[in-house]
Amino acid sequence: MSANKQNTRLLAQTFFNQLRESGYTPMQVVGMATELLDLVTEDIKVHANVAQATAEGMTDFRQEA
Repeated sequence: MSANKQNTRLLAQTFFNQLRESGYTPMQVVGMATELLDLVTEDIKVHANVAQATAEGMTDFRQEA
């Protein structure tokens, strides 16, 4: 397992343990994980749209030159 993957797993495990120790139920943890995935999905969409718009703008610029 790569160091990056190990670090990611350790961070997730630590976060999970802290949530459980703070009294969050398994279903609440699942709800939080779902919210995190929704936020990441939206972030990816925004960045993909920006990248696409930038690429389209560069294409248009090159055609005009």
